[in-house]
Amino acid sequence: MEYVFEPHPPRCLTIVDQERRFPIRRIFCIGRNYAEHAREMGAAPATGHPFFFQKSPDAVVAQRHADELLTLCYPSATHDLQHEAELVVAIGRGGREIPPEAALAHIFGYAIGLDMTRRDLQRQFKEKGWPWDMAKNFTDSAPIGLLHPIEQTGELGRGCITLSVNGQRRQQGDLEQMIWPVPHMMAELSRLIELAAGDLLFTGTPAGVGRVVCQDRIRVTLDPLSSLEVTIHDAQGHYAQQERPKPRQAEIHAHLAGGGPTS
Repeated sequence: MEYVFEPHPPRCLTIVDQERRFPIRRIFCIGRNYAEHAREMGAAPATGHPFFFQKSPDAVVAQRHADELLTLCYPSATHDLQHEAELVVAIGRGGREIPPEAALAHIFGYAIGLDMTRRDLQRQFKEKGWPWDMAKNFTDSAPIGLLHPIEQTGELGRGCITLSVNGQRRQQGDLEQMIWPVPHMMAELSRLIELAAGDLLFTGTPAGVGRVVCQDRIRVTLDPLSSLEVTIHDAQGHYAQQERPKPRQAEIHAHLAGGGPTS
């Protein structure tokens, strides 16, 4: 088969103690899966069915070895980049309408991840009633640590997840605080779409999300998984700044207000 251009290689996760890599197919994220986080976002804890959104595999920055410090580029179009620490579930076997009691057989393993969010854009899009894909899905918005096979970890239904910025604790929660535990999350998602090997599930974040700036160093932990550490630089690869140019932000506000792009 001849292509117009060379296909992009798949984004992959590094598997602990293995030469094999886990190729990423799709990324699904659940919203407001911890009650206290829902409240800090100004919403009541969800009832009924969960809701999901997606990130592109191109958003992934994958840790290649233990203790590697990942470097993220501060994204454009925001003054309020925020961290959200999450457990990431890697699907090893697909299926449709998977019952909760069968979900574990479909899990390949677990990793730590960050759902980086352009919070100011998210707020503005919500106010407009617009989709907020671009608040969640952008370059470097999905750093992920090493992938641990479930055979090594067992089911992760409880465990303390923490996030610190520059050594100061910001987020701390327990997996058992999830409104929809992983098996129920998989059951709901597979009712909406057929899951496939290579899919990733970001499982929600506990309370304490907050703003980060260039030079900040973020550390996420969740035993028994490898920790994840990232730092942030600007678009030119420097660690200086912070405040982004105000005129550019004014253009964004004008566009969101319906005035279209300014010249």
